[in-house]
Amino acid sequence: MVGRKALVKPGKEHALPGRPEPLQIVDKHFVLGHPLRPPFPAGMKSALFGMGCFWGAERLFWTQPGVYTTAVGYAGGHTLNASYEEVCTGNTAHTEVVRVVYDENVVSYAKLLEIFWESHDPTQGMRQGADIGTQYRSAIYCFDDEQLSDAERSRARYQQLLSAKRFAKITTEIEAAPPFYYAEDYHQQYLAKNPGGYCGLGCCGVPYRAEAPGT
Repeated sequence: MVGRKALVKPGKEHALPGRPEPLQIVDKHFVLGHPLRPPFPAGMKSALFGMGCFWGAERLFWTQPGVYTTAVGYAGGHTLNASYEEVCTGNTAHTEVVRVVYDENVVSYAKLLEIFWESHDPTQGMRQGADIGTQYRSAIYCFDDEQLSDAERSRARYQQLLSAKRFAKITTEIEAAPPFYYAEDYHQQYLAKNPGGYCGLGCCGVPYRAEAPGT
């Protein structure tokens, strides 16, 4: 059994199998009042981000104008419909993620990427601050080629800005969106239900909007 603070993702052959049935959640955003599950209104787009502990990350996005709904869950691994306890073992290969459903006529994907880069430290590998393990790795999972191109271009730009301040190499995983598995109901909009709860968000303090070096 891999420990709680595992730092290497297991291969599929070593991952926990999970279960075919999804975890049950209340299909209503605690703050916004909109559904957490599709179908969503026509014209809405989705984004998927991993920034360490998903509690604070989700709150960051639901407060953004133009965001229709958010939900937290697990993605990037092998275990079907994993539970939080399973993810914490390090034996699922999942990271904690936030799915953001947004109206691109109000908020752009570029703005969501700006929030992503400025609100955590993407250079830490399998951790965010004191939260250590594969489930806390930085990730951007993309739903189409345009998002993939935008995400990769934004990573290159932010790397320039970080390198100018002597930060290490960005470790953010950028891939096509894998299956998204909803986390347990008590994790959804956790910091709205528990206003004094833990928020592990940290950052590098380097604005993404700053002019890239050499431009």
